Amino acid sequence: MSAPAAAVRESSVRLTLHTPLYRAATLALFLSGLGISAAAPLIASFLVTELHASLTVAGLYYLTNLAAPVAGYLVGARSDRTGKRLGLFRICAAAGFLGWLGIAFSTELWMPFVISAVVLGFAGASTSQLFAALHDGLAVRPSPLNDGVVAIVRTALTAGWVIGPVLGSFLAAAAGYRAMLVVVAIATLAQILPLGGLRDTRAAASGDATPDEVPLGTGVAAATGGAEAAAPLTATGRGPGLRAMLPLLVFTALYICVYAGESVKYAYLPIYMNEQMQLSPAMVGAIIGIQPLVELPLIPVAVILGRRFGAMRLMALGAVMGVGANLCFALIGTVPALFAGQILMGVVWGIFAGLGILVAQRLLPTAVATASAIFLSSTALSSAIGGLSGGFGVAALGLPLVFVIPAGFAAIAVVGLIIMDRQTAPDRAASVKTVGATRGRSTGE
Repeated sequence: MSAPAAAVRESSVRLTLHTPLYRAATLALFLSGLGISAAAPLIASFLVTELHASLTVAGLYYLTNLAAPVAGYLVGARSDRTGKRLGLFRICAAAGFLGWLGIAFSTELWMPFVISAVVLGFAGASTSQLFAALHDGLAVRPSPLNDGVVAIVRTALTAGWVIGPVLGSFLAAAAGYRAMLVVVAIATLAQILPLGGLRDTRAAASGDATPDEVPLGTGVAAATGGAEAAAPLTATGRGPGLRAMLPLLVFTALYICVYAGESVKYAYLPIYMNEQMQLSPAMVGAIIGIQPLVELPLIPVAVILGRRFGAMRLMALGAVMGVGANLCFALIGTVPALFAGQILMGVVWGIFAGLGILVAQRLLPTAVATASAIFLSSTALSSAIGGLSGGFGVAALGLPLVFVIPAGFAAIAVVGLIIMDRQTAPDRAASVKTVGATRGRSTGE
C-alpha cells in the first residue's frame, strides 16, 4: 500500500477530507442545516408580522410539513429505481431555493402554506438523497472507518442546526424577516456548490463488510452490504414491498416516539422557565443551549459504541435517558433538574443523530434512498404528533406535568427498541460468524 493511501485510511476524518464526495456531502449538509434551522423558529413570526396571520393560523403552518414524508417517499423510490441520487439532490435543492424565495416575497397569507406543502415538501428530500449517495460511495470500499464518515457528515448537519437559529434571529432583527428568508433560499441553493460536477457512484459487483461494521446492521444484509446494499432497483423496476419495509417502518415509528418530545419541549419549556420559574434570560439561554453542546461531540462517540455494543441496544438506552429527561422537567422543577434534563436530551440526540440514519439504511439495504427519505422526513410527522399531544396535554395537565406525555412516548420507544434488538441479535451473531469464517479461510487460519 502506498504512503498516501495509508494516510487516508488512518482515520475517518482524513478519509472524509481526502474523498471528494464525502467532503462535499459534509459541506452541503452543513449548509442545509444552517438554512432550514434559520427559518424554522421564525416562520410563524413572519406570518404574523408580515402577512397579519392570527397566532392560531400561524401555528397551523407547521401542519404543511406533513406533506414531506409523502414527497420524500416518492423521491426516494424514484432514486432507487434509477440510481440518480445526486441529480435528484440538485433538483430538490433548487426546489428549496425557489420555495423559500417564493415565501420571502409572498403577499397573501395562503401563499406560504401552498408553497410549503407543494414545493418545500420535495425540497426536504435533498438531505435523504445525499445520504443515499454517501451510502453508495461507502459501499464501494467497505471499511471500519465508513461509519465514522457518516458520523462526521451527520455532525455537520447538526452543527448547521446549532448555528442556524442564532443566524436567523440576527438577520431577522437586523434586516427583517423577508431578507432572512432570502438568505435561507441562497443557503439552500448553495448546497449544490460543494458537489461541483460529481456524479453518482456505482457500487462494486461484490464486497464483504468488516466485522466492525456488523453490529450496526440487522443481520446478513448488513454484513454483506456491498453491491446489494447500494445498487438501485433497476432489475425489476419495483420498489420494496411492505413486508420488506416493515422493520424500517417500525424503527421509524419508534424514532417518532422519541422525537415527539422535542416539539413539546420547545413549545412549553421556555414558557415554564419564563412565566412560572421566572428565570433570567441568561439562565434560560444557558439551559436551552447546553443540549447541542452535549450532542455534537457525542455523535462520533455513539458510532464507536454502536459498533461495539449494538446500535439498537444503544438507542434503547438513549430512549431511557429521554424518559429520564422529561421526568426531570415534569416532576422536579428546579434549575439543576432542568440542566440535568437537557444534558440527558443531548445524550439522546447524540446517539440517535449518529446511529439513526445508519440503522435505517441497513434495515432496507436494497432501497437506501427510500429508507433515508422515510427516516429523515419522519421528523415532520413527529413534530405534528408532539404538537397535538402537547396542546391537549397542557390543557389537561398544565405545566410542568405536560412533560409526562413525551416521557410516555419515550418509554414506548424503549420497549420497542429492546424487542428489535433481541430479534436481530441472532442474525447479527450469525453474520459475524459467517464473515469471520470467510476471512479465516482466506488467510488459512
